[in-house]
Amino acid sequence: MVVRDTPYPEGTPCWVDLMVPDPRMAMDFYGALFGWDFADQGDEAGNYLMCSVDGRVVAGIGGTAPGSPAPPVWTTYLATADVDATASRVVEAGGRLMAEPMDVMTEGRMAIAADPAGAVFGLWQAGNTIGAQLTGAPSALIWNECMTRDFEQAKEFYRRVFGYTVQDLDEEDFTYATLVVGDRIVGGVGLLPEGTPEDVPPHWMSYFGVSDPDATVNRVAELGGTVTSPPTDSPYGRMAAVADNQGVAFSVITVVAEPDSEQ
Repeated sequence: MVVRDTPYPEGTPCWVDLMVPDPRMAMDFYGALFGWDFADQGDEAGNYLMCSVDGRVVAGIGGTAPGSPAPPVWTTYLATADVDATASRVVEAGGRLMAEPMDVMTEGRMAIAADPAGAVFGLWQAGNTIGAQLTGAPSALIWNECMTRDFEQAKEFYRRVFGYTVQDLDEEDFTYATLVVGDRIVGGVGLLPEGTPEDVPPHWMSYFGVSDPDATVNRVAELGGTVTSPPTDSPYGRMAAVADNQGVAFSVITVVAEPDSEQ
């Protein structure tokens, strides 16, 4: 596991949050599934919920406004030291801004963007809140990836915006590249598999660590969620794709609890 108390390097996935019509339903689901604790940030913050594991923040949950056209979704936020400059690069590289840069009280500064294919992601400039304090642990974020129908376009876009080193994987069964910051792999870009339904848009997927994916998938179903891809073994761990009780997709993957390490 990784415990962090300093801002994430540029381009590193640093935060995820869930926006849903019913945050109370989300609390019931994720509290039972991951054992999260929740802290309401108050009226000023729209009663945004900070989700934590053993006192360390791992994710957020917010409520969508009644009648909002925005779909319920887990959003991946990529770290930046200057959200305004990064937002400008998004547009220059062919993406668009869904929400212009804005201050989030004294917690940080953010924007919501979409790449040229329409995959939506957030930008986060740390203030009092750096993002997730715990990753790489059970019930915490493990991995983030952009799945798209235009692999080459996506690689070039994220390279231009964030300066990633992009490394293609030599795999026969899927088309995939890792995104590297410095000497550390921080995320991935993949081609949506052949046969993916047309109504599945390009998207960023969040993976949460679990000790037993099979038991977790069973629990998802018990809690009113659905299983979109049952547990399968991979070189990186046993994984599954699911959706919560409000239809929001996410993935789980095996992780073993380890002693804390700081970054």
